[in-house]
Amino acid sequence: MKDLRRYLVLKYIQYLVLSSSNVVSTFLGLLGSLYTIITLQSAKVSSKSTVVLISSLAKADILVSVSVVSKMAVWAFDVGISSTAFTSALLQNLLTANIHISCLLLSCVAFEAYLITFFPTESRHLRTVKNARLTSRIIWILVTAECALFQTDDLLKASSTSAPTRSPCILLFHFSSTAAALLRSLSYFLGILLRIVNVYIYYKIFFSMSNR
Repeated sequence: MKDLRRYLVLKYIQYLVLSSSNVVSTFLGLLGSLYTIITLQSAKVSSKSTVVLISSLAKADILVSVSVVSKMAVWAFDVGISSTAFTSALLQNLLTANIHISCLLLSCVAFEAYLITFFPTESRHLRTVKNARLTSRIIWILVTAECALFQTDDLLKASSTSAPTRSPCILLFHFSSTAAALLRSLSYFLGILLRIVNVYIYYKIFFSMSNR
């Protein structure tokens, strides 16, 4: 559990403290996720709701691995790509999906820590493995839908210059563009809110533990 706590600290710094990712934090995050995935395969690790959330958090870095490996393959081997716009948008959207999944899962872990600290008995029926798996599944589904919308919007923008102005797809273009813009704004403000909530939760937990 000490290793898992260190991993959570690393992830909190990577996604909720740093304003943007960099090479060092990304590399350390990938190593931490790989080590965590291996650690969680051990029979010594009991199946708890927090462990389920951490496992899903570590698996989210697979999206980063796909993006990094693809970029390295293109750069190192000069691989030809049939659709540069599609690939570039997809790799960026995978990184965005990873950030959003990680922030939501880290917030779920923080909320569970809050319940354990202040409502250990009352919240026991909520802190179950089943609920943790359901929460992780919902987060993945929502962020996947978000990623699909962003990808559609990026593709329509890339092809808008060659498409006729009276094309039947023009309505789809305007709809996806508006929806993607609203969703990006919502994601931005939600990210700020999650940072504030996480700071408040751990502030309360820290002073509660200090008083004890």
